[in-house]
Amino acid sequence: MSHLPISFYQQDACILAKNLLGKVIRRKYGSHWLSARIIETEAYYLEEKGSHASLGFTQKRKALFMPPGTIYMYYARGHDSFNISCQGKGNAVLIKSAFPFEDRLTHPDAIKDMQALNPLPSGATRPVTKLCSGQTLLCRALHLKVKDWDQQQFNAQCFYLDDVNQRPVKIVQTTRLGIPQGRDENLPYRFIDYDFLAYCSSNPLNKRKQIPQFKVSLY
Repeated sequence: MSHLPISFYQQDACILAKNLLGKVIRRKYGSHWLSARIIETEAYYLEEKGSHASLGFTQKRKALFMPPGTIYMYYARGHDSFNISCQGKGNAVLIKSAFPFEDRLTHPDAIKDMQALNPLPSGATRPVTKLCSGQTLLCRALHLKVKDWDQQQFNAQCFYLDDVNQRPVKIVQTTRLGIPQGRDENLPYRFIDYDFLAYCSSNPLNKRKQIPQFKVSLY
């Protein structure tokens, strides 16, 4: 296992988005670690209309213009969302979905903690398979907050990304979600670990016939 160095983030956004698949988010909660494997990402560039950076520099978007590896968090529909700056000012990768991960670093109660942090709207226990299946759900399950981490660097003591030598056997590349019409909604900058399609935010292989603009590639 290896804490990803800052140099790792000095990559083109699409390349980084693919290379982050299989990496593990480590988050210290109380006295022990919560962990989740990244299974879905989206790349964003300064020069395309779908990105926050394309709207110009503001203090709220400052992290997008900071060195690669800077955490950029914002509110998506009122909930926390987690991104990382990369090579080129204004460019970043959104961590779209993850899947709970257990190894020797995680506590036996880690999954229970994540479920307590991220219950269903009814208050019932959320299934493990749906704990991190979306950008705001994963932040809730890992207790990642805009006020704590926006414009910050990773910290090996409480929040970092880990290389556990897991690599996708196959990657799905498709168009991003939630991009308004006319804002480069057809760019294929979304990447999903094929083996985890059932647990991502929305499985594009189930939508090809329903949504013509979806471009799906396997490699």
